[in-house]
Amino acid sequence: MSDPFPRTDGWLHAEAVPLARIAEKVGTPVYVYSATALAERYDALEAAFEGVGHLIAYSIKSNANLAVVHDLVERGAGVDVTSRGELFRALRAGADPAKIVYSGVGKRDDEIAAALEAGIKLFNVESRAELRRIDAVAGETGLEAPVAFRVNPDVDPETHPYISTGLRTSKFGIPIQEAVGAYAEAKALAHVRVVGVDCHIGSQLTKLRPFGDALARVADLVRELRDAGHAIEVIDVGGGLGVVYDEERPPSMREYAAVVGDAVGGLNCEIILEPGRSITANAGVFVTRVLYEKENEDKHFVVVDGAMNDLIRPALYQSFQRIEPVGPPRSELRTVDVVGPVCESGDFLAKQRRLPALERGDLLAVRSAGAYGFTMASNYNGRPRCAEVLVRGGHWAVVREPESLDDLVRGESIPGDLVG
Repeated sequence: MSDPFPRTDGWLHAEAVPLARIAEKVGTPVYVYSATALAERYDALEAAFEGVGHLIAYSIKSNANLAVVHDLVERGAGVDVTSRGELFRALRAGADPAKIVYSGVGKRDDEIAAALEAGIKLFNVESRAELRRIDAVAGETGLEAPVAFRVNPDVDPETHPYISTGLRTSKFGIPIQEAVGAYAEAKALAHVRVVGVDCHIGSQLTKLRPFGDALARVADLVRELRDAGHAIEVIDVGGGLGVVYDEERPPSMREYAAVVGDAVGGLNCEIILEPGRSITANAGVFVTRVLYEKENEDKHFVVVDGAMNDLIRPALYQSFQRIEPVGPPRSELRTVDVVGPVCESGDFLAKQRRLPALERGDLLAVRSAGAYGFTMASNYNGRPRCAEVLVRGGHWAVVREPESLDDLVRGESIPGDLVG
């Protein structure tokens, strides 16, 4: 796939639009997404599973901007949601409710009811207690809930512990050894209908072995459940396919599809995929402006206007994301920490990074920022969240306006008398 952020005449572009032009018009910091890159990555996954009955349920938590979701839905995607807010966004973006999968370890009654009333495809159930609540809410609404248990195969995904979800110590899913009993309980309930099995072992996976090991156990479970009389029609294999941030070598989408096909392709089930990062991460950059430089004993700091409230992955996961000047790089390289204005020592975008000499006003682009960037942003330190921009070819549009100071206090009040 081509680089959606090429350097032309020394200047970094988003497709054919100079990033400096966007920063000048919109301000910084700002997230910029490539519509072409989103489409290419989605289409590559579709092509990899050609000939296999499947549904790509885009994981909206990776990037929930309405324009991004709409572009993917228009290409045929369903959506994987984890909250009523994400369900609302998916529907607002035009998603077909019959292609929406509802995941997540803690679903409230009102969230369950909203999903039932919308007519979603499937609930991925995380516990027996949740199953009983889904049954009860479905009974109250007079509807039937299609369900699949998320089973925990106790497979080490070999990724960051915060995004590892397939071990027995994880809060997610039920142990695979308990699945037969859980499915028997579901079959006895009046308002749920068992349709499938779900398994998601983690995110940013760069090796195929954990996928294969987990799905082999799922395949054995499906056979056992069918022998017990359950009509298993769907296998949700989750997401998690890794991307290149630095020097990772993740499997290709075709290699991933081959492993999925080998493990569960012969079971005559619809395969649900929940990609997020693999579609959006490298389709976005985060653009920030240099405010100052400072030295502190042996440390050299580049202070920028983007901060951990805007892009928390480096602070939260100690993640690496490439950073480069938007303008023509100068020749001198120095080792610096790129830090933001937030009053936390953890507020950094990069540490001990070799970057060219920089001056006040220079722009930096943080690569691989299309996933888990804006969706994890906050207003910490009283900072309005920044704008989001979508580019297609030589055209671009602001698809989320930057927040104002009034937005910071919207919905708040100073009461005269307290009620009680």
